Amino acid sequence: MVSGLEDVTLATIALVVVAGLAAGWVDAVVGGGGLIQLPALLLVPGISPVQALATNKMGSIFGTTTSAVTYYRRAHPDLRTALPMAVIALAGSFGGAVIAASLPSSVFKPVIVVALVAVAVFTATKPTVGELTQLRHTGRRHYGTAAGIGLVIGFYDGLIGPGTGSFLIIAMVTLLGYNFLAASAKAKIVNMATNLGALAFFLPHGSLLWGLGLVLGFANMIGGYLGARMAVKQGSKFIRIVFLVVVAALIVKLGHDVWVENIRG
Repeated sequence: MVSGLEDVTLATIALVVVAGLAAGWVDAVVGGGGLIQLPALLLVPGISPVQALATNKMGSIFGTTTSAVTYYRRAHPDLRTALPMAVIALAGSFGGAVIAASLPSSVFKPVIVVALVAVAVFTATKPTVGELTQLRHTGRRHYGTAAGIGLVIGFYDGLIGPGTGSFLIIAMVTLLGYNFLAASAKAKIVNMATNLGALAFFLPHGSLLWGLGLVLGFANMIGGYLGARMAVKQGSKFIRIVFLVVVAALIVKLGHDVWVENIRG
């Protein structure tokens, strides 16, 4: 039996493992693994939404840490940009999680759907975007822009969550001028920090299911390792294709949530 829940069957654990593997792979390439992982956790009998969110963050930390290390060893991302972004994003994520406890995410979802549609259209109609690294800024302006991206998207991760890695990548491609591979490598370092920031909020509340989180984390770790290796091997064009698929899935998921919430309201 997994610690923290009763009546958890082997079939349920198998579902969580498969979801963790798939989510780790997707998250390592372009982000958005929460689209797979969180719904799978919500199918676990007896789990509450808060427990699912906290356990999801724990599993994701294993995956993002593994993929971040893999990217670092194989793609050598610029830590002078990534590390300050990660620290600021961690603080933003914690702040977002605090507000999420009192403010429904439904307030923001329509805006996020519009933003995702704009991102998808832009990426699809600009096939050369993200192929090469051509930095838009230098010096303080570069690091200031990177810090702003970390703060805003870190806050979003703590508040809502799905697609954080995708938003990080497109922001670094369009606003900073990195190619998709370099952006993905840095996004994993920042995403690791945003997961940690949100988890730091959930831990004192006792919402984390440690047994289930460790199972999920191990699966996510394997998926993250495989995904990062494939992304480095295949390069920016492969990441761009997967990015568009994941963004499309995000649009459908969040759009459906908005539609259902409007009907119920």
